[in-house]
Amino acid sequence: METRRRALLEQFVDLGVRPTDTEHDRAYKSTHILIVGVTALVVPLWSVVYGVLGLWLAAAIPLIYIAVSVLGLAIVARTRRIRLFRGSQMTMWLTLPFLLQWSVGGFVNGSAVGIWAISAPLLASIVGAVPRPWFVGFVGLSVFSGLIDSSLAAGAPEVPPGVITSLFALNFLGIAFVMFVSLRFFIRERERARIDLEHERQRSEQLLLNILPEEIAGRLKGGATVIADRYDAVTILFADLVGSTPLSDRLTPEQLVEVLNGVFTPFDDLADELGLEKIKTLGDAYMVVGGLPVARADHVEAVAEMALAMRRELEGHSVESFGPLQMRFGMHTGPVVAGVIGKRKFTYDLWGDTVNTAARMEAHGLPGEVQVTEAVYQRLRDRYRLDRRGPVEIKGKGVMETYLLRARLDQPGPHAVSAAPLGPSGHSSRDTGGRRDD
Repeated sequence: METRRRALLEQFVDLGVRPTDTEHDRAYKSTHILIVGVTALVVPLWSVVYGVLGLWLAAAIPLIYIAVSVLGLAIVARTRRIRLFRGSQMTMWLTLPFLLQWSVGGFVNGSAVGIWAISAPLLASIVGAVPRPWFVGFVGLSVFSGLIDSSLAAGAPEVPPGVITSLFALNFLGIAFVMFVSLRFFIRERERARIDLEHERQRSEQLLLNILPEEIAGRLKGGATVIADRYDAVTILFADLVGSTPLSDRLTPEQLVEVLNGVFTPFDDLADELGLEKIKTLGDAYMVVGGLPVARADHVEAVAEMALAMRRELEGHSVESFGPLQMRFGMHTGPVVAGVIGKRKFTYDLWGDTVNTAARMEAHGLPGEVQVTEAVYQRLRDRYRLDRRGPVEIKGKGVMETYLLRARLDQPGPHAVSAAPLGPSGHSSRDTGGRRDD
C-alpha cells in the first residue's frame, strides 16, 4: 500500500515533467505541482468555516482557487506546459488572501489571512520564478491593506471571537505547513538531482577515460583546444588476428564480434596492469603503446611483457570449425607525435615513422610470433631471448634486420639469441616471404 501511494504521488508531481527536462527543471516543476496539491487540500477548511458563518463571498474565494487549480492541472497533464499555470498560481497566491481578508472586514476580523500572500515571493524561488516582483507586490498590497483596514473594520460582518482566534492559529499553521512540506520536498528533489547529476558526471568521465588517456582528458576538460605532443621515445605494439577473412566467412556478424570481444577484452586488462595505453582497435587489429602520455624509462620492456602476455592469453582461445586463434605481433620503438583529432567522435592517435614501422613489423610477421626491429632488440637482448629472423623485405622500408621475441631470460625455454637466420623449422623469412595469412 505504501509503495502504491508513493507511485501515485510520483505520477502526480510529475504531471508537468517532460522527458527532455533536466533534473533541476524536474525538481522545480515537481515542487510546484506538490505545492498546488497541498494547498488545494488545505484551503477548503476556510470555505467550510466562512460558509457556516454565512459569509458566502469569503467562502467562495478558496473554492475559486481550487477550481482554477484543478483546471490548470488538467491542462498541464495534457500539454506538459507549466509556464501559464505557474503564472496563474503565483497571481492567486498573491491576491486571493488579501481579497479574502478584505471581504470579511480587514486584518483582525479576517484573522490575518492575508499572511498567506507571503507564499508568493517565498515560493517563487522554489518553483523557478523571479521572486522580486512578487515580493514587491506583497509589500504593496500589505501597505494598501493597512491604509484601508479601518474602513473595512467599520463595516465588518460579525465573526465570533473564538472563530477569529482559531482562524488566526489556522492561518499561521497552514502557511507554515505548506512552506515546510514544500521546502522539504524541494530540498529532497534537489539532492536527488544533484546525486543523479554526479552519477552522470562520473559516467561521462569514465566514458571519456575509456576514449582518452586520463592526462589528455584532463587537459581537454581544462579548456585545451589543440593537443599535439612530441615524444622522443615510445614503444608501439600492433597485433593482428591471423585468418580473419576465412573466420568472418564462417561466423555470423554477432559471433565474430563476440569472438573479437573475447580476445580484446583481456588485452585491455593487461594494458591496465602494465600501465600501457591502448590506442585503438581497427577491425581485428589491436594497437597499444608504452611511454606516453607519461614518459617511462622501461617502455620497451613493458610492451614486450604485453606482447608475451597477449600471446599466452590467446593460447586459450579456439573457435569451433576454425581451430585455435593466432595473431601476428609487431614492435618498434622511437619518436612519435600524439594528439587528439576531431570535435565529434574524437580520437587520441599517434603519427610518425615509428608507427608505420611497428605496423610493418606486424604485417610482415609470422603467425604466433612477436617480430621486433633492431632498435627493440638492442634494448631487450640482455633480459630477453630473441631469435634473429634475418633480413626481411619490408614494404616501404626496404630490407630490415628483424628478430623474434621469445621470452624473458629468467624463464625456461630455447637458447637465447641465434647468431644466424632461423632454419625452416624456426620460421625463417624464406618460409613465408613476409606474406600475410589473411
